[in-house]
Amino acid sequence: MPECTLVVVKKARSLSPAVPAPAPFDLHAFLEASGASRPVRRFARGHTVFAQGGPADCVFYIQKGSVKLSVLSPAGKEAVVAIFGPGDFFGEGCLAGQPLRMATASAMTALTAMCIAKSDMMRTLHEQHEFSDRFISHMLARNIRVEEDLIDHLFNSSEKRLARTLLLLARYGSEDTTVRTVPDLSQETLAEMIGTTRSRVNFFLNKFRRLGFIEYNGGLRINNSLLSVVLHE
Repeated sequence: MPECTLVVVKKARSLSPAVPAPAPFDLHAFLEASGASRPVRRFARGHTVFAQGGPADCVFYIQKGSVKLSVLSPAGKEAVVAIFGPGDFFGEGCLAGQPLRMATASAMTALTAMCIAKSDMMRTLHEQHEFSDRFISHMLARNIRVEEDLIDHLFNSSEKRLARTLLLLARYGSEDTTVRTVPDLSQETLAEMIGTTRSRVNFFLNKFRRLGFIEYNGGLRINNSLLSVVLHE
């Protein structure tokens, strides 16, 4: 019987260096890179960023602080329609052809926001694909939030609506922490946001506090356990 020879073939080791994974897109650094063409503006608490009926000529990007967006009806009734915080864009209606602001934006806290001219924003969206993807994702998430808000108002009790609003204001799910502080809001503003009376808001806040869902300690602090109110059928 002829002898069999075992041949071992070793796989040649690749000499090409490993390709490093691309660094995650830093939206904040990207926006700051253009310097003077995107001025940073600062507003004291309570000051108006832009007013309903004013010219819609730029988009704002929040670096620090929070903003309240409200609408005034012809009868003089004000409704709070949104609250924005760090990392959010607002005033983007100008990109859809709105010549005038549809709402008033007011600083809820000391605010630092970058002002991006409409023309600059449009050009950047066309030329910078990573930025465009991030902005589109932001807008889609905003639309989903609007739909959820509508469903919340149509089908949920005022207690659930308040609990959900507090969790959203505390940016529930955005960070791996169990306790978060919400912007300094009056009970009247919370009532406007969820479509109920100030007395009902006061009643539910006291109830949440007794149950340990929220705390008053240098501000309103929200515990993740408040989610049980939203999930409870």
